[in-house]
This record gives sequence, structure tokens and C-alpha cells, in this order.
Amino acid sequence: MSLRELVGGRRRMLAYWAAAAVHVGAVAVDLEVLKQASKVTLMPLLLAWSRSQEVPPLIQAALLASAAGDLLLETELQLAGIAAFAAAHACYLAVFLAKPGERSWRVLAAYSALWAALIAVLSRDLGAQRVPVAAYALLLTATAVASRWHNPRSGLGGALFLVSDALIALRLAGRDFPGRGVLTMSTYVAGQYLLVSGVRAQSGDGETPLSLRSRRRLR
Repeated sequence: MSLRELVGGRRRMLAYWAAAAVHVGAVAVDLEVLKQASKVTLMPLLLAWSRSQEVPPLIQAALLASAAGDLLLETELQLAGIAAFAAAHACYLAVFLAKPGERSWRVLAAYSALWAALIAVLSRDLGAQRVPVAAYALLLTATAVASRWHNPRSGLGGALFLVSDALIALRLAGRDFPGRGVLTMSTYVAGQYLLVSGVRAQSGDGETPLSLRSRRRLR
């Protein structure tokens, strides 16, 4: 990567985190216009950075779908917003499962139990959204598992994304609490960044942790 590309990438990343800080601040003080104006810039800015890092096209598609989801969730088209984020997770899954690291069944069991507990607690209060939320949560949980199998960095991103959307599910179920919005968006912007940068970090060296261990055994 040339110096110009490196500087450009850093500028795009700074722009993303600046927009994230503005948005989280607007959520904290409840400035509605600034919340909406800053939210729609988040995923496009992260997408611009990801393109400068040459991440896989499916990751860029995931960010585009997430941008659509951010817009739709600000309207009454809640199910369309969930569908957009489901498409984003499908893209993430395709990337993470194509090059998995060490597949830990403990991770799978832990996340499966978490999904079951969350749905059991919230389903009664979700009403007509019970089935789509449960299906989306299952896809989100699969992303968390596959991202952790991919590498620890992307795995942390998947976990934070899961926390963010679980907080949204709490709101949909009528179980809101002070500071939930700030926590939701903080975990969301950090989770998306870690998912993308985790793929970038691994594609940069071209080898998964599992393949590195295999080579060490052969030496």
C-alpha cells in the first residue's frame, strides 16, 4: 500500500470514528435531527474505509445492507430493516465460513444457549414481531459464532453486534432502561468496525490461525 493510500485510509477511519462520536453524543442528549443525520453517515464512511483496505466484496455488501437497515429502522418499516440486516449477516457468514479458524463447539454451545435464553425471555412481549425477531436473532448468533471461529478480533465484533441488537430487542419488548440507546450504538459502531477489520487483518497475511498451527506441526 502506498503512502497516499495509507494516509487516505486513516482519514476515512478518523471520519468514521468522528461520526460515531457525534452520533453517540446526539443519542445521549437526545438531539433527534443530529441523531438521524449522523446515523446515516456511519456505514457509508466505514464502507469507504473498507474499500481502501481491499476487503472482500461480500464485506462491502454487508456494510451496504447495514446502511439500508439503519435507514429503514428509523421509519415504520421495521421488518424491512430487519431483513436488510439479515442480508448483512448472510454476507458476513459467507466470508467467515469460507476461511474458518479453529471451530470450537464450546463457542457454538454457549451462543446457542444465549439465543435460546434471550428468545425465551422476550418472545412473550414481542407480539407479532416474535417470529421475525427470533429468526433474525438466530442469524445474528450464527454470525457471532462464525466470526469467533474466524479470529478473535472479528469474534469480538460479532459479540458486540449481538449485544447491540439484543438491546434493540429489549426495547421492542418494552423493556427499555436509561442509557440503552448510547450502549446500543456504541456496541454497534465498534462491532461493525471489528468485524470488518478482523477480516482485513486476516486477509493481510493470507493465513488463518489454523493453517499456521498446521505448518508449525509440519516443521
